[in-house]
Amino acid sequence: MTDRNEHEHDRGPRQGGGIAIGRMTGGAVASGREARAEDRSERVARAASRGDGLAPVPRQAPGEGGIAVGELEGGALAAGPEAEAVDSTREPLPVPAALLTAVRELRGQLPLLARAEGDGLDAVDGELAGLEDEAERTGRADRGRLERLRSLLTGGATVAAGLASALAVVQAISQLLA
Repeated sequence: MTDRNEHEHDRGPRQGGGIAIGRMTGGAVASGREARAEDRSERVARAASRGDGLAPVPRQAPGEGGIAVGELEGGALAAGPEAEAVDSTREPLPVPAALLTAVRELRGQLPLLARAEGDGLDAVDGELAGLEDEAERTGRADRGRLERLRSLLTGGATVAAGLASALAVVQAISQLLA
């Protein structure tokens, strides 16, 4: 027996099979030993389009190391020993008018606050400005930015957290992220 055959023997006999997906829009799929697939796309979140019917689920799943899916909207799948699929997609969220209004109001109040070194107001103002700009350009906001801003305003590290407009921003973000 050669080294190659011994190595194959250790893993077991090679199995047939493969990937069978009814419909897939985005995402990553990996199948088999040490297979790797990764999705790092940025796409707008949207409701699944089911108007034309669901894709049929394969009647029989592929052999060992295979994947069978009826329909997939993004995400990542992995099957088999040492296979890995990573979904690192970012889906910007639609910014409701109430959030944008609260952001603008809070930004207008920040200059009225007394500033001190390390007060966190510059960080809050930067996140608010970024959120406002992104929302005005695209109508959407990055989930990470929303989470950072909410954390800044609820962490107690800034005097801005005590403003009613800050509470309105936190509430609007919390509803959006829920």
